[in-house]
Amino acid sequence: MKPQFVERFNDKGVSEAIGFMLIFGMVIAGIGLVTLYGYPLLLRQQVGADEKIMEKNMIVLQNDVKSLAYKTVPFKETSLKIGGGSLAVYNSSYNPPSSTIQINDGVVASYLPPDFQVNTKFTPGELRYESVNAQTDISLQNGAVVLRPRINQGTVDGSVMLAEPRWFFDKKTNIMVINLIEFTSETIMSKEGIGTVQMSLTDEQYYNETLVPVNGNITIIYTPDPTQDYSVAWDNYILKTWNIPESYKSGVGITTPGKGLPVTYPLRNGGSSPMTLVIKIFKVNIKSI
Repeated sequence: MKPQFVERFNDKGVSEAIGFMLIFGMVIAGIGLVTLYGYPLLLRQQVGADEKIMEKNMIVLQNDVKSLAYKTVPFKETSLKIGGGSLAVYNSSYNPPSSTIQINDGVVASYLPPDFQVNTKFTPGELRYESVNAQTDISLQNGAVVLRPRINQGTVDGSVMLAEPRWFFDKKTNIMVINLIEFTSETIMSKEGIGTVQMSLTDEQYYNETLVPVNGNITIIYTPDPTQDYSVAWDNYILKTWNIPESYKSGVGITTPGKGLPVTYPLRNGGSSPMTLVIKIFKVNIKSI
């Protein structure tokens, strides 16, 4: 007699809900990991991309200003994307001024017109990009593009010059050329998203005089906006352009840059002949952004 086998099945522990919950839990865990680690990384990459794009845009605008000032182009128009922040115009009549530059030859230069005197302050104004996420400011001021980080809307010591202005010093001929760019506009303007910057050259003032500075020095005084201090960037540029030794700079009581205070640069007359100072002022009108 053959043995009989009885097959028994216990299906009480089998449930479609358990499988669904396991798969659903893995999906939720994956989404959580992507949100926790991947999304902030994507945001940082986007913020960095917006900042790099605006750096290039500001250099493009600088080239537009150069075309107006030095190539006698009557009008320039540039469309650009303003991501992660806003682009604003602070004209030369904005109060308080963003920054000022004073050129001093030690004497009252009565031969210059009354609208600009050596020994008086020049207010350039600026085009400024203020980033919301990256907490950085990029400024086109006096022909230079400068960048500074921002911490809790306060000031920090550091800044860097991304593109230099057109200032020159020829040690052989002892000629100093300073090009000053002034931004004017009908009002303070700001733009986010897609903007079109329209600008034109309104006026040009040209001075070319031979100056014999008192004590052999010409002095440049850069006064930054205390809340928008780019003096570290200008300090590095002026020291390099005029070849001022650090020992000479520190020996005349110059204010430390980056503190929101005026910084003074005595420019030594290095040659035996009198120093020729060439000052050019270009007024650029910002029509719209």
